[in-house]
Amino acid sequence: MLVGHSTGGGEITRYMGRHGTNRVAKAVLAGAVPPVMVKSASHPGGVPIEVFDGIRAGTAANRSQFYRDLASGPFFGYNRPGAKPSQGAIDAFWLQGMQGGLKGQYDCIKQFSEVDYTEDLKKIDVPTLIVHGDDDQIVPIDGSARLSAKLVPKATLKVYPKGDHALPVTHQQQFNEDLLAFLKA
Repeated sequence: MLVGHSTGGGEITRYMGRHGTNRVAKAVLAGAVPPVMVKSASHPGGVPIEVFDGIRAGTAANRSQFYRDLASGPFFGYNRPGAKPSQGAIDAFWLQGMQGGLKGQYDCIKQFSEVDYTEDLKKIDVPTLIVHGDDDQIVPIDGSARLSAKLVPKATLKVYPKGDHALPVTHQQQFNEDLLAFLKA
């Protein structure tokens, strides 16, 4: 079973699109970017390119602060009323980000925003669980999970009410239970 979160969802989608599913029994796309993030004539519900240009600018100018701000706000949903930020989660996110190389991270912005995985999704012929928060501020659900669920023939869409982008952390118990149930089904 392949499980991909966010950009990782794009990676496993592309893998199955290119190489098939002979060695894959099931797939999970969690808060995943497919089919495509950027707004275009063919994807009017996407995110404007200016948002991704801002991510590029923030990454290039002060990656360390950009990652702190992202984690302290929309990534975990800590900018929402009543949210209870976890400094540990913020610090872990920042540390993971700072351990990566700047060039690769900068180049990755194009991969998660502008690559179109539509044709890859159509080739996925194994049971696929698509898990997404309906308050995901990083990868909005309507332009991603809801469309992906229509394109993958054996897809099941599970929406987490008020769920943010970091479901494997913020909804850890429910997410793990859903993964295990899907694996056993």
